[in-house]
Amino acid sequence: MSDQMKNETKFIFVAGGVMSGIGKGVTVASTARILKNYGFKVTAVKIDPYLNIDAGTMNPTEHGEVFVTDDGMETDQDIGNYERFLNESLPRENYMTAGLVYQSVINRERGLGYEGKCVQIIPHVTDEIRDRILAAAQRAEADFCLVEIGGTVGEYENQLFLETGRIMRLEMPGQVLFMLVSYFPVPSIIGEMKTKPTQHAMRLLNYAGIQADFIIARASVPLDEVRKRKVSIFCNMDARDVISAPDIKSIYEVPINFEKDNLGVRILEKVGMEPRVKDGREWAEFVRTAQLAEAPVKVGIVGKYFGSGDFMLSDSYLSVIEAIKHAAWINGRKPEITWLNAEKYESDLAVLEELREFDGVIVPGGFGSRGVEGKINVIRFLRENNIPFLGLCYGLQLAAIEFARNVCGLAGAHTTEIQLAATHPVIHTMADQVAKIKTADMGGTMRLGAYDCKLNPASKSAKLYGTELISERHRHRYEVNNEYLKRLQEKGMLIAGVNPQHNLVEIMELPSHKFFIATQFHPELKSRPLDPHPLFCGFIAACIA
Repeated sequence: MSDQMKNETKFIFVAGGVMSGIGKGVTVASTARILKNYGFKVTAVKIDPYLNIDAGTMNPTEHGEVFVTDDGMETDQDIGNYERFLNESLPRENYMTAGLVYQSVINRERGLGYEGKCVQIIPHVTDEIRDRILAAAQRAEADFCLVEIGGTVGEYENQLFLETGRIMRLEMPGQVLFMLVSYFPVPSIIGEMKTKPTQHAMRLLNYAGIQADFIIARASVPLDEVRKRKVSIFCNMDARDVISAPDIKSIYEVPINFEKDNLGVRILEKVGMEPRVKDGREWAEFVRTAQLAEAPVKVGIVGKYFGSGDFMLSDSYLSVIEAIKHAAWINGRKPEITWLNAEKYESDLAVLEELREFDGVIVPGGFGSRGVEGKINVIRFLRENNIPFLGLCYGLQLAAIEFARNVCGLAGAHTTEIQLAATHPVIHTMADQVAKIKTADMGGTMRLGAYDCKLNPASKSAKLYGTELISERHRHRYEVNNEYLKRLQEKGMLIAGVNPQHNLVEIMELPSHKFFIATQFHPELKSRPLDPHPLFCGFIAACIA
């Protein structure tokens, strides 16, 4: 362990109680933002207890968006929240799964890295987890490293990660804190906030040998003083360390809300530190701008990863949603987002008329054949009716297919992802992906992470970026077939951006259209509340023009 770790870096483990999905990731991101506002260098690590090596093979409907880092790691959506709140890019070291940890330990054992020792869960697996956390903190030269443990404290698969935190607290006295993010239900039939679930969650944490330093009290309403005192008594902690976290309109208000209970000050008191600065003005101004936006901008998102039984979930497109918000707010508008199932546009073309209700429409990324023809029909309607359109990844590929079919007259134009023997394979498998698909080598093998894009100086995209060379994040196996570029261009499609290393199409646009831009990359992954993405800003500006 380095001297920096011993003497400087403080670690805050964040675990969940009662149930998942109550805001651990936002809690980590918000706490990180507060500490950054105090002048500290902060980083954040996400631990997923799954045996998947990364998030890339997980169904987005079940697990949420797959977020991709600059260096090509497929992570869960919490890394995206960390980046947005910190306004920084995080590397692959900041994400780990149980599968990745076990894989590393087994590979090391196979390579005689343990020098003939009997390899055990404790200490060797816990050491691997600890070393990964320390490496992330060291790379960032962090004063504070926040570590989110996915799921809840009661889940068997989380015990090793909790044990790692317990050991680190023992090894690094005064440098490790624990937060429990727990839900406080208010049953409508009773009309009273209940604290017992949180008491039970704290007891489970105690069984793991850990006493939480803070409880983040998630609830529909603010926690009153009566409940704070009750929780403090039954959970053996200072009432000042029970932090109210009620439902609010925007996640970006959470840091401000936490500070009403002096979370940042209490953290520093516990580790014996003082604020270097205390400047949250930039963040507060952004929140104020969002709150003041009243005039709506209506945006439709045409996708297929919404449904989960009888419920409608939006986490599959979380970064797209946040990018829309960032751009809308900076344009002084309140975003109104509607989920549009692509499948309903496949057979009943009359329903396309409802798209006129929107100021603009986005076709985001995706895979597979379900809903494809519906998306193509949507893109055609938007193109022919001069309605602002932004296509992302698969959205670009389908825009190219639509244009080839209906403008270039190439009947049978398609992608080899769906029709291997397409008459006109306008979209085809990238050369380095052919063998991987044949051998089903699917995990972590797509074109992932940041790649350069050289912009056409005459394009709308170049004007929006204000530069001719950009870098954006990717996640795809299929690409525009360059053999069809001449025919697309002759009919008016502008190739606005190309990867200079491999001559791959990155951006297409229609100059004659109000706003018709499609990207092979995912610009939403780099949009930040304090730095909205230029393409989304341009899209919203066209929507309200």
